[in-house]
Amino acid sequence: MVRRVAVIGAGVGGLASVKCCLDEGLEPTCFERSEDIGGVWRYTDSTDDKRVSVYHSVITNTSKEMSCFSDFPFPEDFPSYLPHSLLLEYFRMYAHHFDLLRYIHFKTTVLSVRKHPDFATSGQWEVVTEADGVRESHIFDAVMVCTGHYQEPYLPLDSFPGIDTRFKGQYLHSQEYRDVEAFRGKRVLVVGIGNTGGDISVELSRVAAKVFLSARSNTWVISRVSSHGFPFDMVSTTRFNHFLDWLLPSALTRRIRFWKFNSRFNHANYGLASTKSSKFKIIVNEELPFCLLSGTVVLKPRVKEFTETSTVFEDGTTVENIDVVLFATGYIFPFPFLEESVRSAFDDNRSLYKCIFPPQLEKPTLAIIGLIQLTGSIMVGSEMQARWVAGVFAGWNKLPPASRMMADVLKRKPPVRRNPSERENLKMSFISYTDEIAACAGVKPSVLGLLLTDPRLALAIFFGPCTPFQYRLVGRGAWSGARGAILTQWQRVLKPLRTRVVDEDSDCSSGWRWMCLLVLPVALTAGFLLSKHPQLGWRPWPG
Repeated sequence: MVRRVAVIGAGVGGLASVKCCLDEGLEPTCFERSEDIGGVWRYTDSTDDKRVSVYHSVITNTSKEMSCFSDFPFPEDFPSYLPHSLLLEYFRMYAHHFDLLRYIHFKTTVLSVRKHPDFATSGQWEVVTEADGVRESHIFDAVMVCTGHYQEPYLPLDSFPGIDTRFKGQYLHSQEYRDVEAFRGKRVLVVGIGNTGGDISVELSRVAAKVFLSARSNTWVISRVSSHGFPFDMVSTTRFNHFLDWLLPSALTRRIRFWKFNSRFNHANYGLASTKSSKFKIIVNEELPFCLLSGTVVLKPRVKEFTETSTVFEDGTTVENIDVVLFATGYIFPFPFLEESVRSAFDDNRSLYKCIFPPQLEKPTLAIIGLIQLTGSIMVGSEMQARWVAGVFAGWNKLPPASRMMADVLKRKPPVRRNPSERENLKMSFISYTDEIAACAGVKPSVLGLLLTDPRLALAIFFGPCTPFQYRLVGRGAWSGARGAILTQWQRVLKPLRTRVVDEDSDCSSGWRWMCLLVLPVALTAGFLLSKHPQLGWRPWPG
């Protein structure tokens, strides 16, 4: 029987894991190597300790209603998209509300996690930690690793000939970037067009002499602000849209998605993406298109090589007088504290059962939390993982035999191993994955059942945003405030905007009610199909 659980890391996943363990009557002990909670979201000016942290100007890509803990909404006066300071404040509120800090050992580094000699029968782990120069050994019944996938910078210098032999300028990884001051008046090349590369390029364009952005993949650029000014993820991440993705041919849904992306601006004209590409990624950035249009950022193809002062690209063009190269090339997740026999068994999250459990272990007492990249908030996915894992450890949820878990892993694992830093490898549909884990935990809501008992709530769940509160309506850990949180979620979006009141059309709310009545038959049909087709719980993100 699992009782004592080691939780490694006090970021988003660690806080959720401690809380979920407490909910299930377990005894968590959390080890955090820094002096505070928050993980990557706790900003610090210093880069000396090599701790991965967000940069100073970062704003969340997912809105507050889609990113909160499922039983703890953000304060209604918080804006929809948050700077790191407000997000960290929310984490502190969560930790204090559920009294989590007493279970966290700060400034304590986990040196090793090894199987206990009798692991085959006990499932126990020996965890060695160090604090203030003193090493200590602990025995735990289970371990939850919550260090995420932002562990070590990935800097593939071998892929950039000349960068460390001929190039006389400065080069660094985005992990070392904090603000623009060190780049004022310089010619900067940013390598990598993920969310970080796009953000940094835009920010540097305000002070640098020139910014060049090297992209090797087709990239669609979307805005956080969607139709009628609402958060993009709240408008797009709905069960109705998810149902349409399943119902319609994938080629058609791809064409519709490309059409929506190009409705803001033609990506091919900007050299960003083509509708003919079968592989692509999506980044969130409102300002990058204008920077490209104004010439403050110049898009370039893949780097071929570096000379002493210039960069040669694969299309044969050369950019002279480069002062700084900033690599936004992502991160790797080596888990150095895990023993080799465990670590070598999985090279990415697709080698884990449901992206959580190493299936080859004799006892399922090790869980990896947060090693996912969803089309929605990783916070919500991590909390759902933690809820299921805590239920497994407590004996409420059961795992299938190891042979079935291995078969499931092999079925889902991509046939080709790609660049280890490509988080697209980890990306899955938010609703598909979260629903699947929720079903394992017994907390997935039934749209069809709610249509019969609470039609108003069912319509809000099916046609409205798939907010985390939906997973607190039923099952273990059900929250009495979940229904109210769902029905008032749009009010919390608008609340911080109501700093100047103007007259609004009173017909809007009645129009919405009529639309809900008109689409009720669609919701009934979809609810029936969803209940009959459990494979809807896992469908990879198109592209």
